[in-house]
Amino acid sequence: MLSEPEKDEVEFCRLLLKTGALKFGTFKLTSGKLSPYYVDLRSVPSYPEPFRKVIEIYERLAKQKVGLDRFDRISCVPTSGLLFASVLAFNLSKPILYARKEKKAYGRQRRIEGVMVPGDRIIIVDDLVTTGRSLVDATEALRAEGGVVTDALALIDREEGGRERLREIGVRLNMFMRISQIAGRLYELGVIEEGRYQEILAQISTKQEGLD
Repeated sequence: MLSEPEKDEVEFCRLLLKTGALKFGTFKLTSGKLSPYYVDLRSVPSYPEPFRKVIEIYERLAKQKVGLDRFDRISCVPTSGLLFASVLAFNLSKPILYARKEKKAYGRQRRIEGVMVPGDRIIIVDDLVTTGRSLVDATEALRAEGGVVTDALALIDREEGGRERLREIGVRLNMFMRISQIAGRLYELGVIEEGRYQEILAQISTKQEGLD
């Protein structure tokens, strides 16, 4: 019999399939690497019940892995993390802000959208972590304006160097599932065959390639 955490993992894996967030084939990633699978969680908010489930997962991560008294504000990586972070911030009664990829060329020319003062403790929300570059960029932007960033939340870690990269700059990655766990669950459920399962594990083993 599965434990409650294991049941949550199985439900999340089924959620990925139901919403079309997880696809198999040959895909080119942002880093230029080829991957036998692709995860796009932007489709999840189009499904109310899966969206609610995902927000509940984020809430547990924030409460149990970080602690509500250990952060003042929530930030995110646009655009993929913005919808999730917005609802999470609302549910937790925490202010939200986000770091733009580039400074605005007008007005105050800031990278940070929202209210923040030096010394604010901030957690960063993302949906998926691969190399960690987006989270690192967001962390640097927040720290440049005085924000204190020590934790990030994510649903999935692709296990391709992101966790290690964040650790190097003093940020702990709190994720719900690793892609190896997801692949294992899908294999147990009979959703993927052993060959596909091994392809995903092989992708993890090449995580240092293309890390920039």
